[in-house]
Amino acid sequence: MSNVRSSLVTYFAPTRRIALLIALSLCSISVVAAETQMLDVEKDELKLGFIKLTDMAPLAIAYEKGYFEDEGLYVTLEPQANWKVLLDGVITGELDGAHMLAGQPLAATIGFGTKAHIVTPFSMDLNGNGITVSNEIWAAMKENIPLDSDGKPVHPISASALKPVVETYKDEGKPFNMGMVFPVSTHNYELRYWLAAGDLHPGYYSSDDISGQIDADVLLSVTPPPQMPSTLEAGTILGYCVGEPWNQQAVAKGIGVPVITDYQIWKNNPEKVFGLSKAFTEENPNTTLALTKALIRAAIWLDENDNANRPEAVEILSRSEYVGADESVIGASMTGTFEFEPGDVREIPDFNVFFRYYATYPYYSDAVWYLTQMRRWGQIAEDKDDAWYDSVAKDVYLPDLYMQAANLLIEEGFAGADDFPASTDGYKPATDEFIDGVLYDGKKPNEYIDSFAIGLKTGTDAAGQ
Repeated sequence: MSNVRSSLVTYFAPTRRIALLIALSLCSISVVAAETQMLDVEKDELKLGFIKLTDMAPLAIAYEKGYFEDEGLYVTLEPQANWKVLLDGVITGELDGAHMLAGQPLAATIGFGTKAHIVTPFSMDLNGNGITVSNEIWAAMKENIPLDSDGKPVHPISASALKPVVETYKDEGKPFNMGMVFPVSTHNYELRYWLAAGDLHPGYYSSDDISGQIDADVLLSVTPPPQMPSTLEAGTILGYCVGEPWNQQAVAKGIGVPVITDYQIWKNNPEKVFGLSKAFTEENPNTTLALTKALIRAAIWLDENDNANRPEAVEILSRSEYVGADESVIGASMTGTFEFEPGDVREIPDFNVFFRYYATYPYYSDAVWYLTQMRRWGQIAEDKDDAWYDSVAKDVYLPDLYMQAANLLIEEGFAGADDFPASTDGYKPATDEFIDGVLYDGKKPNEYIDSFAIGLKTGTDAAGQ
């Protein structure tokens, strides 16, 4: 029944709505009473977009487990060709909301790329990305990596091991090309962070040159996530940063080796968000609240009982209407392990986190981190004071709405008070849990930007002025 139900995900949401209404009309008084707990939603038929990645899981689970229906929402889930198409769909209203890169709502709101006010009441997950290189590059890197007592590479692997390889390419007059999924993606910033921490320059953006390759040692360009392995195999790129299952796919196909996960670059980093237009949330406040409730429930299900539900989640995500990759490939990272070289399987229980560590709470400090990286690499061309970073974060991230949804779930018995931050101003404590040990304090963004050896500083632009 579940497989039949999910196969109709894109086409028959209205039919399912009619069937549910008929069923409710025939049900007992106790079911009707439960139905009266629903919010009075302004719009009950919704189309939500996603990209075929493991971290779209909260949407799939909210659909498959009936959490959207519990809130009176009749949802159609539609895969999108790429991140730009997805964002444009939310802006035009073709999509009511979507699984988004954390940087997309921020970039759109400040006008980098398409200008539009996009907001998020829900952070979809922590971690979940990796950096993969071709077999040839890996063989060259290994010469620069110490081995442990078992003869395996010592992790985490610094980009300093890649630097001599890049320098050889440069000496031979060859470009060193790597892929990331979108200019304002977590993947772009994580790849840049890792490269710069290893003394490799990933290039700047400017108002006149949006390639992001000014002064670059490594040339980064956009490749859609599902195309990463085939592009690597073709030799167009020599490595990439992407979400799962496309790092593990490279291992399964024998064409590449993941060298580091984003968990090792920045422990428990925020990854995707659920994005909506500001106009949608203003016109449909109860609908937005109901969506957030359903997504929180899905996140709880994904992490509860020490990830006991992950095998079922893997089966759901493997279906063609969702991620459409083999269960073994999705499960290789989603069930608490991660395979680097073939046979080098390591325990990384927090590679995918959907609810624990307050993963779904939209922290202002997460938004500020992305903005600092936009400024560091020139996507924000001019200096901004610390108050500006705080203001933009509060324009885009909606923790108050999130807590409204959380409190309703607590009242209804679907969650406990301890599942959510008891008292926070929206900023996490300062942390140095990065691969380079640099301290990040979200309340001091300019101090953070100026602390890096590679990157723009206060008073400079991509031309060094």
